[in-house]
Amino acid sequence: MKIPQFLQLLKKELMIAMGCTEPAAAALAGAKARELLQEPLLRLEIQSSRDMMKNAMGVGLPNCSLRGIQAAVALGAAGGDVSLGLGILSEISDQQKEMAIQLAAEGKIALTLVEGVPPVYISVTTYGAQHVGQAVVSGEHTRFSKLRLDNTILSELPLVSTTAEEEADENLSTEMIANLSLEEIAGAVSKIDPREFEFVLSGAQTNFEMAKHGMSNGYGLSVGKVMGEGLPEEPQTLRDAYTLGAVYAAAASDARMAGCPLPVVINSGSGNQGITVSVPLLVMGTYLKVEENNLIRALCLSHLVALVLTAKKDRLSALCGAFTAAIGTACGLVYLQGGSIEAMDRSVNNMVGNLTGIICDGAKGTCALKIYSSVEAAGVSTKLALRGFSPSDESGIVGEDALQSFAYLTQISSEGMEQTDRTILAIMMGKQEICNR
Repeated sequence: MKIPQFLQLLKKELMIAMGCTEPAAAALAGAKARELLQEPLLRLEIQSSRDMMKNAMGVGLPNCSLRGIQAAVALGAAGGDVSLGLGILSEISDQQKEMAIQLAAEGKIALTLVEGVPPVYISVTTYGAQHVGQAVVSGEHTRFSKLRLDNTILSELPLVSTTAEEEADENLSTEMIANLSLEEIAGAVSKIDPREFEFVLSGAQTNFEMAKHGMSNGYGLSVGKVMGEGLPEEPQTLRDAYTLGAVYAAAASDARMAGCPLPVVINSGSGNQGITVSVPLLVMGTYLKVEENNLIRALCLSHLVALVLTAKKDRLSALCGAFTAAIGTACGLVYLQGGSIEAMDRSVNNMVGNLTGIICDGAKGTCALKIYSSVEAAGVSTKLALRGFSPSDESGIVGEDALQSFAYLTQISSEGMEQTDRTILAIMMGKQEICNR
């Protein structure tokens, strides 16, 4: 990949989102389907992948007390602004809330779980007196793969992006991203003009504002606030820098998962992953007093490694995204401390040898716990890697190098954890049925 392609990739992925991205994508689909209808809405039909349903089930929505994928779709359909993208839930009127509650109370929202679709998939069909509108979001959180009015298909794409579809985007296919090596990423990062990538630093600062808000106010489990007790606001030692990186990242997730109405900049369609790959690097950069250009390069590296892993394993899976994002964090921490590509490689293998297997059981308050643990693990991995230590390929699922370890992670996520994902959702749906009795 060329430098302009890296720039394009990061500009495409590092978008602003309000609240959890799965409910935001659901609201976006609802708003678009209602927009197509162009008449009063009578009822809604929703078809969702299990991963979308799982990630929307337990998370708070910004600016209201509603929860779940039906609520998100209804809020979007009740008047959401499609032009806001994943920030669609940043503006919710009382009228929207009332209409969403009324649709649910009158049984006018039907929800079906569908198989054989990508992890990111939601179809919303809106019914009026004269017309039927349909909008499908799939593959990526803002990608409309199908738009229909009555029996007329207005636009249609494959459910997931294909190389042919991406040709207009300088051939930025998922396969190309997935096959990037650490050496290629680090080589490109060393050559970038930081002035063109200042938006990456700005995004990290946006996420840090969420972290500071979470530390000051306390949300959910208050993981960040509690674990930060007795620590300085800014790191005084290297140990502080590692620990505060985990503390602030967890605090940002505490606030975000509780529905805090502040924006974050995402990675791989996930706000929690965007937080994980950026906030700890800002903390470490503050302690080390690194030049802004080097901080920008480290952030680009961290984001790109996380994006490579997402391209390999899918945007939603049974493997926790905070863990895979924290592999990018570890590489960024090594970079900030002047480590070599070989040290980054070791940090990857340390992470894979440590926390592989953390499950994703949906977006909710305990994501902050997983982020804290994953960033702490990134610190451990970095320290060992900079001292020359990492497991050999004789150790379980660890590969000879980062690229092989990435391949094993992909195999575990796609093959090994398929049934795990089904079991997780079955447990969650069972709990919801009990609560609804």
